[in-house]
Amino acid sequence: MAAVSAAMVKELREKTGAGMMDCKSALGETAGDIEAAVDWLRKKGLAKAAKKAGRTAAEGLIAVESPGHSGVILEVNIETDFAARNADFQAFARETAKLALNTNGTLEAVEAAHFPGSSTTVKDKLPELIATIGENMSLRRVAKLTVGRGYVASYVHTPISEGLGRLGVLVALESEGDVAALATLGGQIAKHVAAMNPAAVDASGVDAATIERESAILREKNAGKPDHVLAKIVESGLKSFYKENTLLDQASVIPDHAGKTFTQLLKEAEGKLGKPVALKGFVRYALGEGIEKEETDFAAEVAAQSGVGRKPGEDKPTA
Repeated sequence: MAAVSAAMVKELREKTGAGMMDCKSALGETAGDIEAAVDWLRKKGLAKAAKKAGRTAAEGLIAVESPGHSGVILEVNIETDFAARNADFQAFARETAKLALNTNGTLEAVEAAHFPGSSTTVKDKLPELIATIGENMSLRRVAKLTVGRGYVASYVHTPISEGLGRLGVLVALESEGDVAALATLGGQIAKHVAAMNPAAVDASGVDAATIERESAILREKNAGKPDHVLAKIVESGLKSFYKENTLLDQASVIPDHAGKTFTQLLKEAEGKLGKPVALKGFVRYALGEGIEKEETDFAAEVAAQSGVGRKPGEDKPTA
């Protein structure tokens, strides 16, 4: 059986809201696999939520740029929050987002883009910054949304500078309606996405692996029931999952229209604009999500580097 650490139990509790001993048992039953432990708790009815975002596991910035029909969002990682506030690092994130607008939105294309008036590419710029700032960094991911007619709205939650923060969202609305009205609606939708983190626009956008995972949990929780009953339970459970986790079926948390689903709100917008309005897609990036950050004992590290605790006669640590 894999060793279960206090940090693993803490992470699982944060994800599920389950009790400490239940989390410890789940990790023991799943050989320390956090995601498998989440499923184990859900099957036992011990998890309070199907999904809860983990804590940020890396530092850096989310940068967004959306001048109109196109928008980009990217994540640049660095080792410490202090370094993320460095002016050169912020300038790199902001300029890279602008460059990404003129690419196809793939990571490879953005890395190959050249800074204006320079032969330096984004990929080449990173080693220069690493040498200047003194911390490792990387351009982790990027996404681009484009509409033929309409607006790509953006939102940065608690920005540290214009277009820069720890959580960003893009929302693409396709329409021939008034652009200013679309920008307002898109901004409201983006705030909701930031708060609720939907899995997809609608049921058709939920990936097959997620559907199978939810179905398996429902089947196991209701094991022993007749097949025809079980099939209805799974069907009903998936409908509830879609209602809770897909954007068009979610009830808005924005005060101006709280309680209405986004399907209803888009219909209302069409009535006001006199033109069809389609939600073509969204992207939500939270800084460091999915990255496992190494935890260190800062006090011990300082002590080791300064020689605190060495016995008389022992050599000082070497760099």
